[in-house]
This record gives sequence, C-alpha cells and structure tokens, in this order.
Amino acid sequence: MAECAGVSRSVASRALNNAPHVSRAKRAAVERAVRQLGYVPNSTARALATRQTGAAALVVSGEDPSIFADPFFAQVIVGASGALEEAGLHLMLCLAASDRGRKRVGELLRSKGADGVMLMALREDDPLIRMAEEAEMPVVFGGRPVGPAPRWYVDVDNVGGAREATEYLVSRGRTRVAALCGRLDTEAGRARYRGYRDALLAAGLDPFPPQEGDFTEPSGAAAMAVLLAAHPDLDGVFAANDNMAAGALRTLREAGRPVPADVAVIGFDDLAVARIADPPLTTVHQPITAFGREMARMLVALVNGQDPTPLILPTRLVTRSSA
Repeated sequence: MAECAGVSRSVASRALNNAPHVSRAKRAAVERAVRQLGYVPNSTARALATRQTGAAALVVSGEDPSIFADPFFAQVIVGASGALEEAGLHLMLCLAASDRGRKRVGELLRSKGADGVMLMALREDDPLIRMAEEAEMPVVFGGRPVGPAPRWYVDVDNVGGAREATEYLVSRGRTRVAALCGRLDTEAGRARYRGYRDALLAAGLDPFPPQEGDFTEPSGAAAMAVLLAAHPDLDGVFAANDNMAAGALRTLREAGRPVPADVAVIGFDDLAVARIADPPLTTVHQPITAFGREMARMLVALVNGQDPTPLILPTRLVTRSSA
C-alpha cells in the first residue's frame, strides 16, 4: 500500500485513519492506491494498532426507546451518522435515564467501548455529567447542561430564538403573552424562558410565570388548559417546542379560542408538525440535522487529536398562519 502510494508506512497509516498532519497530496496518493489495489482495511487490526474501536456513541438521557423516533432526535441521528460515516466510524445509540441505563453508559465510558461519546437531553444534576467529566475518552455535549459549560459542546441560540419569537408576538399587538416552557431542569428549557422574559421586559410588559411541560404534545395541551383557566385574557403564547405548540393549538381549538384571531401561537424547532398543524405554525427554525452533524464532526476532531472550540448554531423565525 505505502509503496504503491509512494509514501512511508506511517504516512499511509495516518491517511487511512483520517489522522491530522497529512498533506493533501499524500492523502490523495494513498486514496488512489486504495482504489488501485482494492484495499479493504482490517478493522480488527486497525483497532489493535490504533487502540480505537471504530465506533462513536450517541447517549440520550431518556428511558423510552421511542425517543429516537421523535422527529427532533431522528434528524439529529441523520446528521450525526452522516458525519461519522465520512470519518469511517459507526454510530451506537444508547438510552440512559434508568439506573440500568446509566450503569451501561458508565461501563461504556470506563471500558473505552467507543472512540468517543455524544451526550444529549441532560437534566440538572444528571449523573451522566459527572461520568463524562471522569471519562478517559472524548465527550461532546449536544446542548449545554445546566451549570458550568463543558469544554466541548454544540448548541443553538435558544435565548435569541425565543426572544425573536416573543418580539414578533409583541410586534403583532399581543400584550398578554404566556410561555409554555420545556423542562426547567434542562438548559434549553431555562434559556428559552429567559429569551421570552427578556423580550417582554424590554417591551415594558409583564412576563407570565413559566408553565412547564416536558416537550411533548400532551404536556403542551395540558399546560395550555392550565394557562387558559388562570389567564383567560391571554392573547399570545410562546411554546418552547413545536410538539407543545401543537398541543396548545388542540386545547385552544377545543376551547373555542380561534388562532390567531384570538390567541397567536409560536413554537420552536420547525419540525414537520409545524407545517401540517391547523393552522400552520409560526416557529423558530433551528438547524437540527446540522446540529447532529456538527456534534459528530467535533467528536471526530477530538478523536483525531484536535482541540475544537464550542459551537453555537443560529436560529431564525419562520412565519406561517398561527401568529
């Protein structure tokens, strides 16, 4: 292989393993030699030589396996798996909220059963945070956890997106705007409420106390019912994700409160449910597939000995008929 490419064995090895410090010309020569020789890397030999497994794990702090079918996580997986495939790494999916699930993840981290780990959906004081700090392998956080920011993470501009959504409601003449919050033991839930609150205070309006949900459609419907009972004069709602916004739309429809004529509603995520909702949902778009892709790319960089910087992805408002 090295002889055919006209490079040293060490250069050929680094090129085959996507390691840094290989010139473009030498990397191209190795790739040509691979094609000419029909070379297929021996994964077992590579693992022994590099002490790498050829796999990366995506760990989600949740107990229900159906969470991976949620449109949000499904798009994250698409982005992450594509980036890992480009780097020659397999994707492992793990759930970790129960004691059994956390034990399995702890064993994975201690045994170095993967080349690196991506952690998502962490709650305040989640044991996975401590496990990640003690791990002897690269760990990238998908979304910052509550508390001090970790060294490596990918997140979106939760505060800015929520602020823009709330400012839009105010610009449409809404003065009694409530917030359907996500879980307040998550940084995303807290940050989106901060953005909502900051926008109302800047406009000289009073924020509503947070009405918490768990990012699901049923929790949005239930939280909307509580808000209507407590504040029947509300005329606008910012929901911390599209699933809860869809639940809010259902409750408002059942209560005979037309949207947006009576109550305007804005969500967050820009999932498919936003486009098929009745009425179609104005929402904050976040680049979910890119989120997964950049998280995986950051992990690959760490595996290859680089030191990437944290990344905050932008959001933008998508206007439809609900506000």
